[in-house]
Amino acid sequence: MPATLAALAAALVTAAPVASASATTAPASHPCAPLHSPTADYRAGDTVSHHGRNWSAKWWNRGENPGAGAAWSDRGACTGGVSDFVIGEEEFDAIFPDRDPFYTYQGLIDALHAYPHFANVGTPQTRAREAAAFLTHADFESVGLKYVKEINEANYWRKCDDTQPFGCPAGREAYYGRGPIMFSWNFNYKAAGDALGLDLLNDPWLVERDPSVAWATALWYWNTQNGPGTMTSHDAMVGGAGFGETIRSLNGALECDGGNPASVAARVERYERITGIVGVAPGSGLTC
Repeated sequence: MPATLAALAAALVTAAPVASASATTAPASHPCAPLHSPTADYRAGDTVSHHGRNWSAKWWNRGENPGAGAAWSDRGACTGGVSDFVIGEEEFDAIFPDRDPFYTYQGLIDALHAYPHFANVGTPQTRAREAAAFLTHADFESVGLKYVKEINEANYWRKCDDTQPFGCPAGREAYYGRGPIMFSWNFNYKAAGDALGLDLLNDPWLVERDPSVAWATALWYWNTQNGPGTMTSHDAMVGGAGFGETIRSLNGALECDGGNPASVAARVERYERITGIVGVAPGSGLTC
């Protein structure tokens, strides 16, 4: 996670509390219902599976993905189903052929329930672009998902912001970058932990022990934080601003507005490669 996020310490707004991400690692106890179909009619009480979880319809609906709106109730994780995430496991493997084994596809699927709007709103093309954009930044920040944690240990101590009232109870060197977007800083661990129902402030190492938690912290930032930009990355992709605004939300002037055009170009190149694997046009607004 870029160091510019230190400027957010006083302005962080946590996501609304969601089901604990620790639940993503618990074994499911119910078989998966038939997969949700965007073209089928559903009546109140009908049950489907979506993203590895069962959902029941609250009222008649058609075309509303479970989790994307209010028409469905989450009935919890299920077993024996087939993932219907917009990016399949074979595509995930093609995007990250040399990734560290820690970064599992299932870990990503398990984390999706924490932010069900992610890659789940709009047209199939919009959903695919958002997923591709998110995975592009994961690819860039962790070098193809080859690194689970920040390799420059000399910088670990810098990620403790002493001005925060909660301090750094896990130690000054405990809040280094981890996970797909190198999630870092004590105030981010506190805010994301509060949103996900996890004590990441006291146990930041959970992000490098549990793949679903690692993915969930990246999704927390993507879906809830503007960073140095003017909108969340989720809103940028769903609202039509485009991939370039997701770069701004991550790194702001360090890359955008001429800050580092080579880095912007490198991210765009990766995004175009990943959208090519997924089979969707990259859309407009690629740079910032």
